[in-house]
Amino acid sequence: MDFTDVSPTAPRVLRAVAERGTSTAAAASLGCTQSAVSRRIAALERAAGAELLERRRDGVRLTEAGRVVMRRATVVVLDEIGATARESSGLPGQAGTVRLGWFPSAGAVLLPRALTALRRTGPGLRGVGREGGTPALVRALRAGSLDLALLASAPPFRPPDAESPPLVVRTLTERALCLVVPAGHPPARGDFVDVADLRGRRWIAGSSSGEDRLTGVWPGLDERPEIAHTARDWLAELHLVAAGCGLTTVPAALAAAAPPGVRVLPVRGGPQEQRRVLLARLPHPPTDPVTRVAAALRAAALDADAPAPPPS
Repeated sequence: MDFTDVSPTAPRVLRAVAERGTSTAAAASLGCTQSAVSRRIAALERAAGAELLERRRDGVRLTEAGRVVMRRATVVVLDEIGATARESSGLPGQAGTVRLGWFPSAGAVLLPRALTALRRTGPGLRGVGREGGTPALVRALRAGSLDLALLASAPPFRPPDAESPPLVVRTLTERALCLVVPAGHPPARGDFVDVADLRGRRWIAGSSSGEDRLTGVWPGLDERPEIAHTARDWLAELHLVAAGCGLTTVPAALAAAAPPGVRVLPVRGGPQEQRRVLLARLPHPPTDPVTRVAAALRAAALDADAPAPPPS
């Protein structure tokens, strides 16, 4: 593989396509045309002498050759550019930087706890990353854009994707889904809500950009739910509940971050709806900084699952 004559922007384009799943979405994220994306990919494929993307009905995926190019061309071109920029600006190298992705509600409780602990125990480490939906984070892991990703998982708890080799996945927490109700609402008067009382309710649904699946409605309802509002921001969902606009669901860990005016309650009378938080990475030996960040996330998850101390 000879990438001498390949434009430095081409690896960025390949990474964007691998992350976004389509050339159209990649072009939108890069602020260029789809034809420009196609030209950059074609140049990389000529240099590699192989197809780098597998075109499928649900989008595109990196081929084995594509993964090799992501490791070689991207590292060589992008990392050299980054090193040159740091050297020219007098900044030190960032060997302790870990690229981390997380699904939205993980950024409310779990992630801040872990990063706070790392500032005390690992001052040389720096966590950088971004929020996203679980499918987008998995694509970013596969594309080499992230070192670690916090993923959300619901029954039947399948692997995050069907690609090979499988990602290294560890369950950090498994807790029951909870219901969010306005503090002055009749169901908020008790310590739990009966599942039979959820029929005929209005719901505040959540959605992630680029994903069709709605969250926020209690699973398994034997009726078509009435969706009053749909929001991408989980905090907006909770404030809409506080305003009396409907009900929504959240992982139990979010109870600590709930705003005034709502109660977060368990649901009784039906099967428990479990939700898992997963920590995933590519299946190659992790660097020491990645191992230390992963340990901090596991410790934060254990701390979040510990029972609250009794009132004094």
